[in-house]
Amino acid sequence: MSAPGPRIAPGGRRQIGLLNTAVVRVAGAVIGRPVPNVFTTLARHPGLFRRWLVFAGGLMPGGKLLREETELAILRVAHNTDCAYEWDHHERIGRRAGLTAAEIERVRNEATGGADWSGRKRLVLRAADALHADGVIGDALWAELAAAFDERELIELCLLIGHYEMLAMTLNTLRVQLDPPPRGQAAGAHARGGRRRSSLT
Repeated sequence: MSAPGPRIAPGGRRQIGLLNTAVVRVAGAVIGRPVPNVFTTLARHPGLFRRWLVFAGGLMPGGKLLREETELAILRVAHNTDCAYEWDHHERIGRRAGLTAAEIERVRNEATGGADWSGRKRLVLRAADALHADGVIGDALWAELAAAFDERELIELCLLIGHYEMLAMTLNTLRVQLDPPPRGQAAGAHARGGRRRSSLT
């Protein structure tokens, strides 16, 4: 039995327009994929796509958090939501941002229970888990976060996690297909099936 295809197929130039075609190519070059399916799919809603891209770019890569913290949060969201597309992109981007292969694997390794994480990285993961599970960060965890992050970082962390939860829901629901791996690179760990969720809250 073949895997289900996309519910809304990626658009070509006729469907997304000349402007969005150019925007998609530039945005794809930034993340290292020529024509990412996430962009060509969302660009079928042309005006909304461009507004979303500005907002998303303000969070990543234009945010105040350390880049490796941002990628850690996104990878945890991808794991928690079982979003293979999000994981595929950010596993590679996370390495470029400074995360090690071992750290990336530990994001979804339930055996660690968070013991291998410390400092701000552990707090980022706990925040992602809390918002995914409960839709809110409780007072005890918030106190720890507030002692480690400034106000702008705290606001950004909430928006970052919420945004990538929203994006994962959209990608999973629209069944956006994985992009081919960049030239010369084999398909990554996203090909493994099943969610391996742990909680750090």
